[in-house]
Formats: sequence, C-alpha cells, structure tokens
Amino acid sequence: MIGLCIKYFHENYGGMLQALATVTYFKRMGLKYELVQYEKCYSKLEKIKQLPRLLNGILINDKKEAFLKKMGAKKHPEFLKNDAIRLKSFADFKDRYFTELSPVFKGYKALCDGANRYSAVVSGSDQLWSPAGLPTNYYNLMFVPDSIRKISVASSFGVKQIPWYQKKRTAEFLNRIEFVSMRENRGSEIVEELTSRKVPTILDPVFLLSKDDWARLIPEKKELYEPYIFAYFLGAEESYRTAVKLAAQKLGCKIVALRHLDQYVPSDESFGDYAPYDVDPARFLNLLRGAKYVCTDSFHGSVFSIIHQKNFVTFNRYKEGSKHSKNSRIDTLCGNLGLQDRRFKNNCDLEKLLVAPIDYDSVFQKFVQLKKRTDEFLNEAFNGIE
Repeated sequence: MIGLCIKYFHENYGGMLQALATVTYFKRMGLKYELVQYEKCYSKLEKIKQLPRLLNGILINDKKEAFLKKMGAKKHPEFLKNDAIRLKSFADFKDRYFTELSPVFKGYKALCDGANRYSAVVSGSDQLWSPAGLPTNYYNLMFVPDSIRKISVASSFGVKQIPWYQKKRTAEFLNRIEFVSMRENRGSEIVEELTSRKVPTILDPVFLLSKDDWARLIPEKKELYEPYIFAYFLGAEESYRTAVKLAAQKLGCKIVALRHLDQYVPSDESFGDYAPYDVDPARFLNLLRGAKYVCTDSFHGSVFSIIHQKNFVTFNRYKEGSKHSKNSRIDTLCGNLGLQDRRFKNNCDLEKLLVAPIDYDSVFQKFVQLKKRTDEFLNEAFNGIE
C-alpha cells in the first residue's frame, strides 16, 4: 500500500482538485493507496523547538492573510455567514471524494510508526516544501524509514531561494527521497544546487487527466447562459478588479467572481455581477468551463484554463522581487507551454489580451513532450510497487 501525504483537506479549489487528480491517477493505475492522516501533538519541549519557525517571513505573510480574513469576518457578519456556506461546500466535496483514509496518527512518534504500513510514501504538488513548513518534517517525508521508498510527485518549494539557515536541512531531506520531481524549473535548480542531483520538472497532477477525463469525473453543467468573465483572484490587488470591470464593459460580458478567498478584500464587495458562495470544487470547475474568458492570479486557475482551452489572462499575485513571491510556478507553466504572452502587465489593454487567440495546437505540442517526461518519471518511480 502507498501512503499519500497531500493537501486534500485544505479549502482551496486548485489544491483540492489536484488532490482529486492524484487519487484518480492512482486508481487508474491500480495502485492501492490511503491518504495519511496526521494530527500534530507537540510536547512543551517540541513547542519550544517550533518557535524559530514563527520568524519565517513566508509563514508570517501567510498568517497575516489568515488574520486579515478573520478580522474581516468579525467586522462583516454577512461575510462570515457566506464564508461558512463556502466551507460547508468544501467539506461535502471532501467527504464525497476522499474516502481512502489512514488511521489518525496522533503525534510524531505515531506517524513514524505508522509509516511502516506502506511500501512507498508519496508527497507532492502545491507548496508543500515551503520553507515555512520545514520544521514539521511531514511533507518532506523525514518520518519515513530509510527502508521504505519515498517519492515526490511535482513537488514545489513555492519560493525562488531557500533561506541560508535551512539549506543544510533541506539538502538532508532531499537526499533521503529516492525519486524527486519538481513542478517548477526553479525548484529543479534548487535541488541541483543543494544536492548536485539533476531532477526532472514534470506536469502538475491535474494535467494527468485530460479534458475528457475531467468531464467524466465531474460532469459538465452550464451555470449561466450569457457570456461572462470568470474572475478567480486569490490576492487582494484592487487594480486587477478595476481592469476586469473595464474589460467586461467593453466586451459586453458579465463578471462571475469568487470573493474573499484567502483574505477579506474590501473591493470584492462591489466586484462581480454574480458572486456565489455555495461553490465546491466541482462547481468551480463548471464556472470556469462555461466562461468566455478567464482572469486569474492562481496557478491552478491557469492550468484548468489551459486544459479547457479557454481564452485566459494570468495576473501576478505577488509583486516581482517580493520576498514572499510564489510566482515561479506560473513562470514555469507559461514558459514551458509558450504562453508568456498571456501574462497581465501594468498598463496593458486587458480587453485586447483576452480576445487575442491562443494557438492551442502549439501549446499541445509542447504539452506532449512534458507529458512524456512526466510518464517516464512516474513509471520509474512506481515500478515494482503492487
């Protein structure tokens, strides 16, 4: 049996859909698996050892976003009620699609002992190797014994540089993992810099399923019958909302928006002609499928736009040069598939960019090569596992 250490429980549309793609791939390949359930249970000494983690800049930024969302909910009871509706939609989806679960391992010792259930343990996708999470020793598979195969599938550091004080420990866990693949070109470069290992950059798990595969998994359902722009923004940049409003007016489109996702965003209150909250990942996918255009600052928002051959524009969620930037994953996605011209830049005409045709035949040719590399890695990594 294979243990999967992935974020199937996090209330994020892209993250939950990539987890669904991962388990669907395992089922299709006839690989028996279970999602590893780990409940942290720190002693006083272990809590003290965790304190330096609180000084990590990326973690501080993530906590800041969570804090702003919490404060927004306190100040705006209507948002609190609506957010509860969205969270319920996520919970129902999770319970419906993620049923192969391990026992709950309470505490790190129980997790280490539980690893012996498996012939291999897999981690990957999202920013599971972010420097902010290094001390937990979970997604980096440090709890897995040397005798058990360890595999990373399209892993991501989420940053362009590993902090100097974490390089030794990062190299340590990388050297323990027999099969390493990354989701970003920069991630593969970091692995080589720290370990001298050349590892492949492969496709995110959502690309393991074709457009038709996704239609079989999540049946298509039309939400609206008039042309609309699907606006899926995780960041809080108000100028992006303004640009979408202007483009929608010129194009004669409505705007379907998902408001207040990673934090409470004041400008979201007036953003979107239709802004539903009872949206689970399946409905999210159908809102994207039905859109005439897609505007997003999300990696997976961009990926699903490509899979469904939408006219899309990707915005930078983080400013260039920001210490907390996670733009490298989108840089790799657009660069490897020849879609650099779908990036929004300040002062560009969003209307013209949205209507500009995308040569999806050329994109598919590049995709085929990346898919071949991905399949080769997966076949080698899982070879011999029943």
